[in-house]
Amino acid sequence: MQEIQPATRLESSIVKPVTRMAACCDGFFALVLPFSLMFVAAVSPADAAGCSFEPQGEGRVAAVIDARTFLLQDGREVRLAGIEPAVTETARANRTPALAAIIAGREGTLSGEDDTPDRYGRQPALVFLVSSETPVQALLLAQGEALVSATITNKDCASILTAAEAAGREAKQGTWADPAAIKNAESPGDILAGIGRFTVVEGKVLSVRQAGATTYLNFGRNWTRDFAVTISRRMIPAFEAAGIALKSLENRRIRVRGWVEARGGPRIEVLRLGQIELLGGN
Repeated sequence: MQEIQPATRLESSIVKPVTRMAACCDGFFALVLPFSLMFVAAVSPADAAGCSFEPQGEGRVAAVIDARTFLLQDGREVRLAGIEPAVTETARANRTPALAAIIAGREGTLSGEDDTPDRYGRQPALVFLVSSETPVQALLLAQGEALVSATITNKDCASILTAAEAAGREAKQGTWADPAAIKNAESPGDILAGIGRFTVVEGKVLSVRQAGATTYLNFGRNWTRDFAVTISRRMIPAFEAAGIALKSLENRRIRVRGWVEARGGPRIEVLRLGQIELLGGN
């Protein structure tokens, strides 16, 4: 079970000199964006060992389909698990060039909790290039070309991805170069403009209220217009198991990520603990 962790702790664990990775990636840095010449999501062998799933095979990349999907030469279509494409004015939905620069024509290995294809026939997996202990997902996140989706529940793997995103955010890479990449919870109109998109929002929780089977984290005083996070009753045991009382989030600043819905005001439903981070200063 993942805990809600202060973002500052995660951000300090990922930014490493490029020399830590140069020996393992076999000429890889000639292919990636300029940011990789400065920082990469470096992972120690101990960290990599902790982030382990069942092997799901290997293969050579034949084509890149979109920002997180590619085709292997054996015909398998693979979706990068644990991330969503970044979507802002400076980072549009299709970031195929960034993924292609990393994996086009290269061999990699797949691993995951389950090799069952999704409803579109894609195999979700963590993907590692040959001789690298850093997942491709982390490389995209460190370049600001993706967002952590919080769908990976393995704590070690989730920490690697979260820290890689934090490195890109700190360096203002890719999507993070756009001041609008993180939405302000006090600006519901800006959030609502991203309806149907995976979005990151920051703000102070003004109140925590329960209505029926749903708990609301309210970021404004007008409950029908302002931004709110919704948490269903079935999620309460997960928060309790992590030692978190939802009421304790009142008056605390958090970062929340998820799909924006319109239910009067903009809403994000929390389905996993990893969608919420406590911010520094709490």
